[in-house]
Amino acid sequence: MRKISLLFFAILFFGQTLAQKVNGIDIDALISKMTVEEKAGQMTQIDLGVIAVGDICNLKNPQQLDKVKLKRALSDYKVGSVLNVGCGSGTIAVDNWRSIISGIHAANTSYNNEVPVIYGVDAIHGANYSMGATLFPQEIGQAATWNPSLIQQLNAVTAYETRANGIPWNFSPVLDIGRQPLWSRFFETYGEDVTLASSMAKAAIIGMQGNDVNNATHVAGCMKHFLGYSFPLSGHDRTPAWISDRELREYFVPTFQTAINAGAKTIMINSGEINGTPVHANYDILTTLLRNELGFKGVAVTDWEDIYKLVNVHHVAATKKESVKMAIMAGIDMSMTPNDYEYTDCLIALIKEGSIPMSRIDASVRRILILKAELGLFKNTIYPASQYTNFGSKENSALSYRIAGESITLLKNDNSVLPLSNEGQKILVCGPAAQSLNLLNGAWTHTWQGVDDRFNTKGKLTIYEALKQNMPNNMLEYAKGASLDSLVDISDCINKALTADKIIVCLGEKPSTEIPGNINDLSLTSAQQELVNALLELKKPIILVCCFNRPQIIHSISKNVDAIIYGYLPGDEGGRAIADVINGKINPSGKLPFTYPSAVNAFMHYDHKSSEELDIDFSNNAYRPEFDFGYGLSYSTFAYSNFSVSNDTLLTYDSLMVSVLVKNTSAFQGAETVQLYYHDQVASITPSVKKLLAFKKISLQAGESQRVEFTIRAADLSFINKSLQRVTEPGMFDLLLANFKTSFYVD
Repeated sequence: MRKISLLFFAILFFGQTLAQKVNGIDIDALISKMTVEEKAGQMTQIDLGVIAVGDICNLKNPQQLDKVKLKRALSDYKVGSVLNVGCGSGTIAVDNWRSIISGIHAANTSYNNEVPVIYGVDAIHGANYSMGATLFPQEIGQAATWNPSLIQQLNAVTAYETRANGIPWNFSPVLDIGRQPLWSRFFETYGEDVTLASSMAKAAIIGMQGNDVNNATHVAGCMKHFLGYSFPLSGHDRTPAWISDRELREYFVPTFQTAINAGAKTIMINSGEINGTPVHANYDILTTLLRNELGFKGVAVTDWEDIYKLVNVHHVAATKKESVKMAIMAGIDMSMTPNDYEYTDCLIALIKEGSIPMSRIDASVRRILILKAELGLFKNTIYPASQYTNFGSKENSALSYRIAGESITLLKNDNSVLPLSNEGQKILVCGPAAQSLNLLNGAWTHTWQGVDDRFNTKGKLTIYEALKQNMPNNMLEYAKGASLDSLVDISDCINKALTADKIIVCLGEKPSTEIPGNINDLSLTSAQQELVNALLELKKPIILVCCFNRPQIIHSISKNVDAIIYGYLPGDEGGRAIADVINGKINPSGKLPFTYPSAVNAFMHYDHKSSEELDIDFSNNAYRPEFDFGYGLSYSTFAYSNFSVSNDTLLTYDSLMVSVLVKNTSAFQGAETVQLYYHDQVASITPSVKKLLAFKKISLQAGESQRVEFTIRAADLSFINKSLQRVTEPGMFDLLLANFKTSFYVD
């Protein structure tokens, strides 16, 4: 019995050992012929800067391959993977991308390497490192659409345009749950709710990978960053997270499990640590949980230099050689080295001395070769350019515009100040985000941090430029008023405001991500607050437009302005979309995918516990966000009626039908997201006051009605218990939809 158990354990840990063919490639026959050096090379990923002309972080522009460096990588080290654009480099033209990829594959073949190289890139909100590519809203804005079908289409376009460059692997989507709004990568998440984010995760993977990645239009997706990366206690990137095993499974695992079930091919690992253990060295997470419990069979790749960081940041290994052993034995398949070959040297030495079993190495190499075979790289390393006539097309831009339009969230509209009329009004547009594409796109736009406007996509409009196209010249004026950090010609701005009927103030946040994006609080910059406060003194109607990486605190000004449009980071078409919300061409339908805090450190989520509602005066009013999760206004009005539940008891093997009639009671066509929540009245783990159960987005013409139905099963009401099992306990539950509430029993 013990021998059988050990065999079963070995199969789970080291991967399946039976011979298999993938797209005609005999994987195990290939592995049997490979040398130690070739296997170590397959587990190595270097940055383009290592094989390009110039210094690693100062490449010749446009980027081109260095034959001497390329020989060292592919002939001497048998490197199996390359990534990104070279440290410090910017966007690359499609023709140059294709030249780089073709050059790598040609050189690899010339050195008689039987296994092709796989190239990976961070195409985060479109193929953002490719000139002329379609740039979409960032993930947090995508989630605000509450429309998974659009996110599937978005990722299909991103895959198509990424593959047009010859690149078959995309380091996206980010599936970290956004429950720490201070975190610099908050904008890269699908928000704070598990149900909403999981639906987006599934749509992203299906859109990116399609039914088969062995074609010219799809790429392998990469789930990021397993696990708990988005919840650092300090809010700073790559700093410790303290998360119990139960909460990991309750809040942080489901998006990844959903994506794994959808067939996600690869996964990138959390650069930080959880409960004192760096994730890159955590066997319990990388093997026991990821492989054995969640059933992931694909490739696990590190983030940037993270094996080395076990030595020089986390201090859990004394030497790089020791750190390599720790990471590989924990479950890493491929190391994003990325700027040298020390990892590869260490891995070769560890294999040859027997410190890492060959069976462990073969398991990782097998996964890597399967991925390459699934992508068809053994036969078609790059497809003809003639297959990509839709790259950066008007059709793709129209999709970006539609998604931006559906994401934009109207948070306030006192006295129906919006939409604006084009007749007889003079409008002043000001603020740092009014004339900046960078502030509409954020990081991962042409460059890593997205702050270099030299690479901006030609022909794309800022908010002011888009408004100007649709308004008479004598109607619109512009004055910057303030940059992000200082007032700019404030007297000119005030003078123009004096003659304006309405004022549009466009606020923003410096594009940033990862460690450069760390901040100490969420306060709006003082210069932007001063600008708004100065304009408020004029007693004119003010429309606030917010384009933030994360929810900046606007409490002191939000109550005094007349309208608030939250644009998130809406991408290249965001200027047009925001302008068209302002002028009424778009009826806003976005809903917040996070709880908008009203004060610094007031980070309470919508699905908080009852104890969190106890205020200092012992009332139950402590939950006072600026705006609630799922909130968003429209120019239309909607009436809910005829709410019904098919039964007052839900058996574990059965289902309930929940329905409601929704009517557009306005004169405008509009879209509404119907949100169904539930509350577990009594549970062995303290229940949340409510949790999102299901949602549907519908579009209704003026006066039109539609019945919306949800099918609910007992498993939909489950949670992780003290034994780390997902269970649905019998008892009473409440269903909440709009102003309706009803109770039912689960037996």
